[in-house]
Amino acid sequence: MLLVLSAIKLVAEIALMCLLGQGVLAMLAGEKRQQNFFYQLLTILTRPFTAAARFITPRQVGDHQVPFVAFFLLLLIWAVVTFEKIRLCVDSAMVGCQ
Repeated sequence: MLLVLSAIKLVAEIALMCLLGQGVLAMLAGEKRQQNFFYQLLTILTRPFTAAARFITPRQVGDHQVPFVAFFLLLLIWAVVTFEKIRLCVDSAMVGCQ
C-alpha cells in the first residue's frame, strides 16, 4: 500500500511541477509560447491531467481555466495521499517510511 501511495504522490508532484512550469513559461513567452519547444513539451506532459479536468468540469468553465482546475485537483490529490501516507506510517510504525 505504501508503494501505491508513493507512486500516486510522485505522479501528482511531477504533474504539478509541469503545470507550474507551463504557467511560468506562458507568462515569460507571451503570445509566442506555442512556438516554444519546452512549452510544447510541458503541454504534452500535462495533457492527460487537463483532459481529465475538462471532463469533470461543466461547460461553463472556459478552456483557459481548465489548467487551473487541473492544478488545484492535483494539489488536492497530493495532499490527501500525503496525509494517508503519514497515517499509514504512524499507525503501522513501518520501517522505511520516509
